[in-house]
Amino acid sequence: MFPNLKIILKDLGRIFIVLGLLMLLLSIVSVIFSEFALLSAVLLTAALAFCLGFVLRYICRDARGPQLGHAMITATAAWLVVPAISSLLFIFVEEMRPLDSLFEAMSGWTGTGLTMFAHPSALTHTIQFWRSFMQWVGGIGVIVLMVTILARPGTASFFLYKAEAREEKIHPSIISTVRILWWIYLLLTGFGIALFYLAGMSLWEAINHCMTGLATGGFTITDGSIAYYSSPVVERALMPVMLLGAIPFVVHYRVLSGDLRAFLNDLQIRALFLITLSLLGLLCVENYFSLYHSFSEAIRYSAFQLVSGLTCTGFQTTDVRAWSVTALGLVSLAMVIGGAAGSTSGGVKLIRAIIVKNDISWSLARALLPRHAIKTFKFGDRFLWEEQINTIVAEANLIIILWIVFLALGVAVLAHVVPPDYTLSEIIFEVASAQGNVGLSTGIANAGLSAIGKITLILNMWIGRLEIIPVLMLFRSLFRGVEPI
Repeated sequence: MFPNLKIILKDLGRIFIVLGLLMLLLSIVSVIFSEFALLSAVLLTAALAFCLGFVLRYICRDARGPQLGHAMITATAAWLVVPAISSLLFIFVEEMRPLDSLFEAMSGWTGTGLTMFAHPSALTHTIQFWRSFMQWVGGIGVIVLMVTILARPGTASFFLYKAEAREEKIHPSIISTVRILWWIYLLLTGFGIALFYLAGMSLWEAINHCMTGLATGGFTITDGSIAYYSSPVVERALMPVMLLGAIPFVVHYRVLSGDLRAFLNDLQIRALFLITLSLLGLLCVENYFSLYHSFSEAIRYSAFQLVSGLTCTGFQTTDVRAWSVTALGLVSLAMVIGGAAGSTSGGVKLIRAIIVKNDISWSLARALLPRHAIKTFKFGDRFLWEEQINTIVAEANLIIILWIVFLALGVAVLAHVVPPDYTLSEIIFEVASAQGNVGLSTGIANAGLSAIGKITLILNMWIGRLEIIPVLMLFRSLFRGVEPI
């Protein structure tokens, strides 16, 4: 077997073992709620994951550690095969069609929140928890979980960690960093559950909605998403939890360590609140004049949907299809921007939006200066020289351009397969929601969507979660082989 392929398969084997462990945890829920008839399906899926994992580990036992190229392909493949195996549970328990079950699992693991289930409240407790649990684990990353459980020192863990679109380091050791991430995640989860319970949710609802809210996932166990509650109190409790999910874990760590100014000093957080307030003002005015004609309603529904979109959560309290083209455009823009890098959010990330904005300002200022004048580029508290600027800006622009290209491709495909009563703005909104891993929907994503439409949105969700470059690495390896990595 090719040595590079063995490196990738060995780490995929590790990931399958972790998936099997998660399935065993799910079986506890089946026992607690006396859903014993589902245990066989859960244990069968777990056994399949374990068998695949141990077989791959054994076959590839002599493989060396991965480099960054291997790690990128491993991450990309993992975000396909993990949803594929997880989808078996929906087939066994809910008798879903394979494509629908894959859509649901991909939406869950990528933290998107688009769903094939019309009535989540009718699902068993086991399936309700599995949908929420997928998003909770997927929010921080299945490979991050693997690195945490199957810890191994050295650069191999860092390459896998980085390949899952994460680069923040709290401690010099990656193993120490990911364990701190999980402690912070658990602490915030406990806080969210308590907050939602006090806001009026049942304990079961609070647990599930906190997992999907903090992971900025958006799955619910209620019909009609958060509109089910029709409660301003519940909505006001959800918004800060969604925002917490969109804030970098490094900032959470600093605040919990006593540096309360970290929230105000962080460049991405300042941008998050500035963009939120700016878009909210425009959205409230638009919705007031075009739909609600009540300031209180315009503020209430605009604020919730905007925060849900910008944080890439996808909780919904109103039918956005009734909104104007301008209102949909503003929320679409928020979904494309997304939350902060190093958080559970999707989108192109705030840091890249900041880089592009600063580059435009720097370029305009430089154009007005004498030819030989030196103009530094301020990025947060740092001043960068032209060579550094070009590298950072080129990387940000590449991701943004590729993001827009894949968005356009998704829109082009969906425009040919959705019913003709959906407008172009609604199609753009739906694809931006899928690729931004958001979950807000105009109603296009449902079990009645054509197979081509579902496959397109699955690919958009997958591409968006991995921030494109690892996906291109996988396609390159398929055409040119794994050996040249």
